This record gives sequence, C-alpha cells and structure tokens, in this order.
Amino acid sequence: MSSHGERSPSANLNLLDATMIGMGAMIGAGIFVLTGLAAEIAGPAALLVFVLNGVVTAFTGLSYAELASSIPKSGGGYAFVRETFSDLPSFLMGWMLWFAYMIAGGLYALGFAPNFLELLHVYEIVPPPGQIGAVVLPALGVSVPVGVGLAFAAVFSFVVLNAVSTAASGSVETLFTAVKISILVVFVGFGATSPMFSGAEFQPLFPENVGAYAILPAMGLTFIAFEGYDLITTVTEEVKNPRENIPKAIFISLAATVVIYMAVVAVAIGTLGADGLAAAGEAGIAQAATTFMPAELPVIKNGGAIIVFGAVFSTLTALNAVVIASSRVAFSMGREGQLLPSLGHLHHRYGTPFVAIVASAVVMLGSVALPTKSAGNMSSLFFLLSFIVVNGAVIKLRRERPNMNRPYELPYYPFPPLAGIALNLLLTGVLVSYLFRTDPLALLLSAGWIALGGLSYYAFTRFHRGRDVASAGRDAEPTAED
Repeated sequence: MSSHGERSPSANLNLLDATMIGMGAMIGAGIFVLTGLAAEIAGPAALLVFVLNGVVTAFTGLSYAELASSIPKSGGGYAFVRETFSDLPSFLMGWMLWFAYMIAGGLYALGFAPNFLELLHVYEIVPPPGQIGAVVLPALGVSVPVGVGLAFAAVFSFVVLNAVSTAASGSVETLFTAVKISILVVFVGFGATSPMFSGAEFQPLFPENVGAYAILPAMGLTFIAFEGYDLITTVTEEVKNPRENIPKAIFISLAATVVIYMAVVAVAIGTLGADGLAAAGEAGIAQAATTFMPAELPVIKNGGAIIVFGAVFSTLTALNAVVIASSRVAFSMGREGQLLPSLGHLHHRYGTPFVAIVASAVVMLGSVALPTKSAGNMSSLFFLLSFIVVNGAVIKLRRERPNMNRPYELPYYPFPPLAGIALNLLLTGVLVSYLFRTDPLALLLSAGWIALGGLSYYAFTRFHRGRDVASAGRDAEPTAED
C-alpha cells in the first residue's frame, strides 16, 4: 500500500465541499448537548456566550485564511507552523492537533451510538437504549456493549469511505451537512413562530445568582462547538483553487454557523426559559422541540424525534470531518519527516493517504477508552493552544517574509492576530483554572500527551539521523569499478 514517488493529492473538492467540511465539524453534536450546559452556567447570557465565542473564533479565522492563501499545503495549522517555526514547536503543534482531532472523533462516534439507538426506539425497532445490553461476537465469544459496537462501526465505515475516495467522502459530508442544517432550520422556524416564543424573556441577562463572570467558563467549555473551520485547511491540496476557495470556505462556514447557533439558542431559551433549558441538560434542544413542534409530523413522529434525527446526522458529519482532518495532519507530518515516512505516502491506486487514515482511526478508536468528559476537555485545550500558535505564525511570517505572496491579507494587521492570541490565552487560562477544580485528570492526560510528544520527537530525530548516516555510508562505499 505505497505511493509511487512524491505525487501530490488530487484536487477533487470544490468550494461547497470545503465549506461543508467546516460546517459539518462545527455544527456537530455540540449545539444539541452544550446549549443546556451553557444555560446552566451563564443563564440567559448563554446566547451571549455563543455570540462572543463566534467573535473570538473570527479573529483566528482571519489568520487561518491568510496563512491558507499563502501556504497552500494540506495539514492545517501544522503546515503553517511547520513553515514558520523550528522543528520541535512544529512537531508539538502537529502532535497536539492530530490527537485533538482523534479525540474529537472518538467522542463523535460515542455520541452517534445513543442517538442512533434512540432514533430506532422512536420507530419501535429496538427497546429504549437503557434496556439494550451487550452483543456477543460469535467468532470471538466476547461481549461488546452495543454503543461501543456502533461507535466502532461508524468509524470503520468512514475510514473505508475516506481510504477509497476523497471525492466520495466530500460528497457525503456535503449531503449529510445539508440534511442537518435543514433540520435546524425547521426547529428554528417552528420555535420562532410558536406562541411560547412570542412571550420570550431574556432579562435579566445576568441574574444575581450567576453574574457576568460566568460567561467566561461557559465560553471555555463550549468553545469546542466552534472548532471546525480549521479542518478546511487540512485538505488544502485537495481543494480546487485553494488560494481563493479556502479563505472563502472559512468565512462562509464561520458566518453561517454563528447565525445558526444564535437562532437555535435564542429559540431554546425563548421557549423553555434559561432555567428550563439548564434543567434539561444535554436533552435541552430535544425538550424544547417537543414543547412547540407538532405532535405528529410526516415520517418524523414528533419534535423530539426530529432533533434526535438531526443529532444522528450531526455526529456522523462531524466524525467524517475529523477522520479527514486527523489523517491529513498525520500525512503532512509523515511527508515532512516528523512521523513515520509511510504516513506521508499516497495509495498508488486510490490517491488517498491510506496509511495515515488507518493509523488515525486506530488511535481514534483507542481514545474511546478515555473518560468522555476529560477527553472533551483535552480536545478543547489543545485547540485553544493551537489557535494561539497559528495567530503567532501570522505575525512571525509578516515580519520575516514581508514580500511573500498573500492572495488574501487579513485587514487591520496586527490587531486581529494579537486579539486572537489575547482572547484565546484568556479562554485557555479560564479553562485550565476550571479544570484544576473540576477535572484534573484532563490536565494530567494533556501534559502526558505533550510529554510523550517530546519523547517521540527525539526518537524520530534519532531515527532519521541514523538513517541518514547509514545512507551516507552506503554512498561512500567503493564499488568494484573503483
């Protein structure tokens, strides 16, 4: 399963495909499960939480757009940092991003399972998810929880799809994302026109028992809902006219996602109220839909069912997006000689980073064993850290290579990257402080992965140095003709 030579990936994705990769990742399960959490922490200001996260994200989005137009290489933030910083910082950047995408994939796969079972239960195909036990594998005689089995099946399906065809995986992403956006539009339409919403009350925005400061931890914990536009840059070389289409896809996906989030959160708070939404927790959006949507709908049985349907598509599109992204980071690192060379090869028949896709899937499935809450917090922390470095890369490149070809230049430089650094640092500090109190395991696992990355870097460095010395020795050996 190797490539012939150093051929580049084929450009099979258009602007719509690239945009849907970003939206597919951002409009994932987060909007369904994090809205109630945001309301629990920040009250009615949960709406402001999503708006401000959109603003914070926009500054970094501008940096990604400039870098993508200047450095049209696959690998996302890793490719930009590799072009700008020395070996160790760029390796650690790729190491964190690769793991963050794989963790996110494991979480999406686990999120898909209960939603899919609930959907089957709605149509009376299976019992309630809580009553479904393990399945015994006939060949092995091993019992596997149904949820874990479905998670593995979902990852395996997308691995096969991505390994065989980039164009096919992009088309599936576009189709599935369009379906879930349509479902959210239906939710907003029914909610905004319901009598419950006509008396919506968003005041006081900051109740006495909450306070304005509560916005910050809520932003830190829900920031992962805005992680996704950066996935677009991981497939830069597979997008047609990337210098123009990648920045466009970033801006369109970000703007559309922020608008959809604001509409969904406003309807949820406006119909259930902040306290009701917080009490419903992860089921907040589904409960809101049940209260104002018709009891009977064609095909879809009720309002709660349509949200479960949307959650299934959301987890699938997000999973497909991170399978794409994680493998491209590994591919880019392998091609740069910072991971095993086989990861940086394209399959001779399919033209896909086959080995990188399989390797990423193996780690993704392994991450299923991590505590779900800690894994999600690790992913958020790594994304925040990577965004800080990417903003720094814009400033460093502007200073060191002022005449570099930049088809897109972010406006009002240096304010956007400096604001991106400051705001992401603030959220990182708030998140770390929150994790110290509530989830120290996430911090320990994060530090452990970075430490393992440092050890791996030196191991790969010694491996390549030894290989180069051996190669030089072979070249220096006298031949029979000498």
